[in-house]
Amino acid sequence: MSGHSKWANIKTRKEAMDKKRGQVFSKLAKLIEIAARKGGDPETNPSLRLIVEKARSFNMPNENILRAIKKGTGETKEGARLEEGTYEAYGPGGSQLIIEIITDNKNRTLADIRHILVQNNARLAESGSVKWNFSQMGVIFIDQQKLPAQSKEEVELKLIDLGVEDIRWRDGGVEIYVAPEKLEELKEKIKNLGIEIEEAELEWVPKNEVEINDPQIKQQIKGLFDALDENDDVKDVFSNINPKSLA
Repeated sequence: MSGHSKWANIKTRKEAMDKKRGQVFSKLAKLIEIAARKGGDPETNPSLRLIVEKARSFNMPNENILRAIKKGTGETKEGARLEEGTYEAYGPGGSQLIIEIITDNKNRTLADIRHILVQNNARLAESGSVKWNFSQMGVIFIDQQKLPAQSKEEVELKLIDLGVEDIRWRDGGVEIYVAPEKLEELKEKIKNLGIEIEEAELEWVPKNEVEINDPQIKQQIKGLFDALDENDDVKDVFSNINPKSLA
């Protein structure tokens, strides 16, 4: 299975928190609200627990978290009802994108996404024409400095014993892949080893990647990702680009 790294994105997002804290909290609140529809107790709702932990890692105030949970459970009726959606797109240099959104107006969001794509040498794709090259996986990110003082081989053996499907070492961190339904279970097993987890979530992981070598296309792709990230309705963006290509 080809790797897909968001490690640099995690570090960049956290470093940029002071610049766009309100936007980050708004996106996290949407995620919490959606997850809370399946139950407002993080102890019995693994999806909610994952996103609440993520929100706390970004220092989101507890009152904001609780407010979003209450909106999701229906305890409060403020604001329009949110919907989830997924768009597929072709990007520069033969890249493929899966764009996940959470919005209160799908027509507005679709128009915004289409405009961003066209402005950055990309276009919407028909449903299924991109997803075939991706598998949804549970992905756990760990800061390399927080791993046990052991060799990579010893760490990998411990993780393999826990039932992981793939392990990818990146600059400054390690990515661990597992079937989506086993993400929460694996997360607890890793914590029981005394290892602190940086982030854990579901991702679309490419089966086959593309290399981007043209500097101009690299800039187009970075501009596209930045524009999508700036849109309040965009939850996440996944691509089939080898992360080393954009380093």
